[in-house]
Amino acid sequence: MKRLIVTADDFGAAHEVNEAVEAAHRGGILSAASLMVSAPAAHDAVTRARRTPSLRVGLHLVLTEGRPVLPASAVKHLVDGSGLFRTDMTALGAAIAFSTQARRELAAEIAAQFAAFRDTGLPLDHCNAHKHFHLHPLIGRLMTEIGGRFGLRAARVPFEPRIRWAPEALTAPLAALLRRRLRAAGLLVPDRVFGLRWSGQFTRDRLLGLMRNLPDGLTEIYLHPATGPFAGAAPGYRYREEFEALTAPEMVEAARDPSVRLGGFSDFLCAEPALRPGAPPAAMPHRGVMP
Repeated sequence: MKRLIVTADDFGAAHEVNEAVEAAHRGGILSAASLMVSAPAAHDAVTRARRTPSLRVGLHLVLTEGRPVLPASAVKHLVDGSGLFRTDMTALGAAIAFSTQARRELAAEIAAQFAAFRDTGLPLDHCNAHKHFHLHPLIGRLMTEIGGRFGLRAARVPFEPRIRWAPEALTAPLAALLRRRLRAAGLLVPDRVFGLRWSGQFTRDRLLGLMRNLPDGLTEIYLHPATGPFAGAAPGYRYREEFEALTAPEMVEAARDPSVRLGGFSDFLCAEPALRPGAPPAAMPHRGVMP
């Protein structure tokens, strides 16, 4: 069985992102979104999610290149002079590793972001981190432990199969450690993730190629759709093209293949027992494609 989660990251970053997420879910193949709870358009994102309950929403932890939920004075080891999270991830990662105070601030901020998500009233579908910062062993551990207190049951491990490129060589051991930690905690983790190599560059042809060649098991594809340019957009990202790829008619048709089940993480939490011979059939997960 081919089980597929198609996720939009940075939900709440801008109205253009939120518009694309809602439209790509209603008329395309997008099944999930990861919410930045302290982002400029977070309130708009939550409003859209509440009126679209079939969209599965998780927490996109922001610990770099964004604004904390806590006051800057409470996370002074994690922010710069403007009160925003530091962008020097290597130095920030070292500070977290070697500073007890930085770790205390980190734990408090992660808890505050989970609490802010809880306060939206949206069911927590999953969690991941902006820029995959949860690959840092201490961040991954805190995300798992603190998330468990807020009902976290699924998370992304950013590891893409069959890719041989420099960033993967550096992060693969960290991804393997994270996968073991999450699974040991009983969390659902996809068998594979696509989106690292083509981050911000998921054209229609690339996405369609994946859709038509999905392997069995649980796959997550993540993208960054938007309806147009917005403040804070990443240089070179093809946001509009990714949105158009998600809503292309041939993509919708590919998702209707009887061998594909499209949904969010929470739709597949009980899928494994249902796939065993003799087990009762599972409820049909949300397909995300409008008729």
